[in-house]
Amino acid sequence: MLDEVVDHGVTPRRLVLRDALDDRELTHLDLAHLAHRYGAPYVVVHRSDLHAVLLRACRAAGVDLVTGTAVTDVEHGPDHAVAVSAHRCDTGRIVLAADGTASRLRRLLSDDEPVSSAYVAYRGTLPLAEHPDTTDLALDDVVVHVGPGCHLVQYPLRRGEVLNQVAVFRSPGALAGHEDWGTPDELDAAFAATCATVRAALPNLWRDRRWRMYDREPIGTWVRGRLALTGDAAHPMLQYLAQGACQAIEDAACLAEQADAHPDWDAALAAYAATRTVRTAHVQRTARQWGELWHCDGLFRATRNALLSDRDPADYRYIDWLHGP
Repeated sequence: MLDEVVDHGVTPRRLVLRDALDDRELTHLDLAHLAHRYGAPYVVVHRSDLHAVLLRACRAAGVDLVTGTAVTDVEHGPDHAVAVSAHRCDTGRIVLAADGTASRLRRLLSDDEPVSSAYVAYRGTLPLAEHPDTTDLALDDVVVHVGPGCHLVQYPLRRGEVLNQVAVFRSPGALAGHEDWGTPDELDAAFAATCATVRAALPNLWRDRRWRMYDREPIGTWVRGRLALTGDAAHPMLQYLAQGACQAIEDAACLAEQADAHPDWDAALAAYAATRTVRTAHVQRTARQWGELWHCDGLFRATRNALLSDRDPADYRYIDWLHGP
């Protein structure tokens, strides 16, 4: 499916980190070189386009998609599991819980709850055909402006036809315990001191919807009988490494490999969990640390900027663990 994903997405030239207050470039990655270093292209793709590619492949393989059905429990047999919902039961050799950060089925293995980061995201896609002046936009790059308690991400999607923009900030309302937090007035206040390039993006964001940022603490148990967690149900993470969907796809690849390597599903699920829990816990915790790095202020910001500006663009020591074999 890789060629189809690439065809629907964009393979950007660079990943650029800039300071949100003064707009200066801090460091960058040559993404074309990453393809040679790690053996696969760096692709940005609209989530719904990725879903469509995956869905077509599943249907071609005989998979049924059943919507509007909440799985509330899993019943276990010696060599099977049953996904139970209000109006139907589905039996298989295994049940994979891929029901997201607020997973119902994770509760069968753990009593933990999602953790609020107090950050919220506003998003918006800008059709470039409707935006005649693109001189200030880096349409070949993924650009991240990092600032005190906020950041802005911009990158092209859909073969370069649209520009995706995501503005993220720490909500004072969340920190104060307010129920309605992350409001549009907080958005404007959070970015008031940023450079003109960043502020120019704000009018193109959707103001009628927002995404509050949650993750969870890593857990060591993903398997109960023939039930296994996967994706955000297993390892919800903050977005700073752009690894939410990537790690879910890694889960799938790992599970397929373990199913081929072991004679039965019990052994395959045990090996899958043993392999993935350590890896994804590292990604979850590092994502939190990168968020702290992006959003620092004062002396910490000055030190960060100096270190990043001195970085050799050919130095990959901080990402080899993530993208390498």
